[in-house]
Amino acid sequence: MSFELFIGLRYLKAKRKSTFISIITFISTAGVTLGVMALIVVLAVMTGFENDLKEKILGTNAHIVVIRSGAPMEDYQTIMRDLKSLKGVQAATPFIYNQVMLSSGKNVSGVVLRGIDIVTDREVTRLSKSVVEGSIDGLDPKMRFGSDTAPGLMVGKELAKHLGLCLGDKVNVISPMGNITPLGMMPRMKPFKVTGIFNTGMFEYDSTLAYVSLDQAQRFFDLGDTVTGIQLKVDDVYHTGELAKQINREMGTGYYARDWMQMNKNILFALKTEKIVMFIILTLIVLVAAFGIASTLFMVVMEKTRDIAILKSMGASGASIMKIFVLEGLIIGIIGTLIGVVSGLLIALNLEPIITIIQKVTGQNFFSKDIYYLDHFPSLVIPSDVVLISVTAVLISFLATLYPAWQASRMLPAEALRYE
Repeated sequence: MSFELFIGLRYLKAKRKSTFISIITFISTAGVTLGVMALIVVLAVMTGFENDLKEKILGTNAHIVVIRSGAPMEDYQTIMRDLKSLKGVQAATPFIYNQVMLSSGKNVSGVVLRGIDIVTDREVTRLSKSVVEGSIDGLDPKMRFGSDTAPGLMVGKELAKHLGLCLGDKVNVISPMGNITPLGMMPRMKPFKVTGIFNTGMFEYDSTLAYVSLDQAQRFFDLGDTVTGIQLKVDDVYHTGELAKQINREMGTGYYARDWMQMNKNILFALKTEKIVMFIILTLIVLVAAFGIASTLFMVVMEKTRDIAILKSMGASGASIMKIFVLEGLIIGIIGTLIGVVSGLLIALNLEPIITIIQKVTGQNFFSKDIYYLDHFPSLVIPSDVVLISVTAVLISFLATLYPAWQASRMLPAEALRYE
């Protein structure tokens, strides 16, 4: 052990006359601990919410959507084969997308009707896993429900509540783009039977989406053998932008590819910005603790004036004196950071049972599932975030030690001992 580290550790041990400094040292360490712990817990929760939202988005939407500008897509089977041959594309499925009205009794609601290929859609989206009642197989037009030959329709949980629908109920699908008759434009209307109810966990999807088979959608909208577009599943969901640009280049101006980040850029940008802002705000807690470390070192320097003079008289250099107080401040910062990391990880990794205990003790339900659409409290610890927080806390602690240590190194032995 170097003599600088030895003396720095000795100065951290409070004597009877230095109790006040020891209390300030403890407060400074606790401040670093609280700052690091708060940063880890808050960033873990925000990362958990962000990951949960992405899972819900990707559970309903494909990674990339390719559509034809201004017209239905013809010869989509050939286009699907070409897209599946691209590097990074795992699967592809056609879809039809149009706005309709659903009428059930006295209730009417405008929704987006999607026609999907039941077989290939399972390979691209996770819609089948979101079904809570019935089955996605009920959309198959070949299936018959006794003597009832009405085609199947799958609706979201919130939409089913709004229209008062249950499995087996009839609902009329009305399209404003109807047939031209001598009396003018007449909307198309066709009865469907509810064969499934899904719950994606996102109100916007569960209240505005309905699904039918691709074949039934083509017949209802009189599209022939055409589709609205093609959905793709890729290997890396975080590098879909480059693949979408490649598709746009290869397919030309008549087609347009958009990835899931572009389609949800507003909410993803808001989450990312909020996470950055929270990191900056909570870092201020560590900065406050750094001021405490600086104050502690200033007081130690004032108290140890004679010690510094004696060390310099014995041959200690200014750099060694500076190193003593830098090491003392760093020890405070490192201890506070380590305790903060351990406590933060313990809380972040066990947040849901902790929240449950707090709710039982207080009798308050902080996160109602009906309001927040959460079946669990998301918390995800990313190792890189923990490393960034730890390095930031130690770096701030180090910077806080520089000025007091520099002041101590400039002290002249004769001036320090003159009034001793």
